[in-house]
Amino acid sequence: MSLTAYILGILAALLTLGVVIEMMRRKRMRERHAIWWLLAGTLALIIGIFPGILNWTAELLGVGVGTNLVFFVSIAVLFLVCIQASAELTTLEDKTRSLAEQTVLLQLRVKELERRLGADDGRASDAGAPPAA
Repeated sequence: MSLTAYILGILAALLTLGVVIEMMRRKRMRERHAIWWLLAGTLALIIGIFPGILNWTAELLGVGVGTNLVFFVSIAVLFLVCIQASAELTTLEDKTRSLAEQTVLLQLRVKELERRLGADDGRASDAGAPPAA
């Protein structure tokens, strides 16, 4: 690999880590959602700094080319991120449905109370009026 490719790999890993950390700092991403991105960025940084580790790991796992291992690990991380996002989406959908049901029930109670209050006001104003001749 060329020196330019190594430098670009290190810069990409640092950029990934920096963006994720900044998003966590600004409360735009929670730690439990950032864990996979931090893991991927850290692994990319380690491999960018020590490229021999990639070839050693590929040989150890029986993968022919180190680049194939990078693609496999990248796809695995993205798969885990998708699973985590799907689980969060399911939880949020359940909460949204529950809140919508509670809102409808509360609206019905308010309308019923307003109706009763209106009927009570009507009776009170009738009681205070002079009898018709």
